[in-house]
Amino acid sequence: MNWITKDNKLEKEFIFKDFVEAFAFLTKVAIVAEKQNHHPEIYNVYNKVKISLQTHDAGNVVTEKDHKLAQTIDGFL
Repeated sequence: MNWITKDNKLEKEFIFKDFVEAFAFLTKVAIVAEKQNHHPEIYNVYNKVKISLQTHDAGNVVTEKDHKLAQTIDGFL
């Protein structure tokens, strides 16, 4: 599934084989998000992770900053 734009957010759901794999992915996302000073909404239930991106400083809309982080996140797969 590709990233979709919905309600002024860039969203994607990821499914992993188990919780440990999902959490390892989340750890990578957290590290790169912090380095980019960009903090996504993240929801995790067992092996499913949903990430929503929007730039709060730009009025809660999708910006190039969100697309950059999305591209980096996709690179973890």
